[in-house]
Amino acid sequence: MGSRPDVFAAFLDVLTEALDDHEATGADLADRMHLSRFHLDRVIAAAAGEPPARLRRRVLLERAAYHLVTTARTVLDVAVEAGYSTHESFTRAFARAYGSPPAHWRKSPTRIRIEAPNGVHFHPPDSLRLPAQTKVSAMDLLVRMVEHHIWLLGEMLTRAETLRDDQLDAPIEISVEGVDDEPSLRSLLSRLVGQLEMWSAAIQGRAYDFAVERGESIPHMRTRLADVGPEFLAQVRETCAQGRLDEAIVCPGDRVEVYTFGAVIAHVLTFAAHRRTLAAGALHDAGFTNLDSGDPIRWITQHA
Repeated sequence: MGSRPDVFAAFLDVLTEALDDHEATGADLADRMHLSRFHLDRVIAAAAGEPPARLRRRVLLERAAYHLVTTARTVLDVAVEAGYSTHESFTRAFARAYGSPPAHWRKSPTRIRIEAPNGVHFHPPDSLRLPAQTKVSAMDLLVRMVEHHIWLLGEMLTRAETLRDDQLDAPIEISVEGVDDEPSLRSLLSRLVGQLEMWSAAIQGRAYDFAVERGESIPHMRTRLADVGPEFLAQVRETCAQGRLDEAIVCPGDRVEVYTFGAVIAHVLTFAAHRRTLAAGALHDAGFTNLDSGDPIRWITQHA
């Protein structure tokens, strides 16, 4: 007889194949593994911290949540796909798991994953995320790059605070189409802070109001950065340390999309580098020549 990890891995393979086979009972799944239902339930409950039937229902609910925010299917269609025979039974189960009924949650989605005692979750678009045999590297360099970004943004705001409004609002000529129309030093710095707050809010399932960036004062930016800088950095550190860079994040808006945490970090640093370079150039023109053009190479070397 196989070991507990072997049985658990085999069960996950069978579960993946049987997600849409709603006629398959727990006994059927056990038969496919050549085990008794009693033995399968005991081994999976011990290995996963939850019985196999509950694990299966949870994964199907997570998939249903994903489909609610990424498709135009009706709630009833999503319910049937998740194995529920009625709208009402699906609504009750969904509300218990997510805190609100599916129609309401669809308008204000939060995280797809339901808290569980194991690392098995639905993984978009149509598979399972399994517990890793070894964790993804904490990627110290990535964390250091985020640390540098937040530090540099603070230094830029300190210098920008001494400038006149006409210097802050002077147009900056760029040639990158579709990125920051008619940027100024003020708008770039506000967007850099806003980008951190926007994604930190998305990670926690909160909305972000872009109106705060319209004509924002430098002192107000500094106050926002003091809050969101440590918050976003802590989220990056925790995610890297736990090897959760592939964790899905629901991004609400006119068009709801789902991204991985790693992709969000890559996005933040990519566009931040572009905006920081333009802001560093504007600050250089204003007489501040000690920011290394925003280059992290010396900063990271000194903080290694």
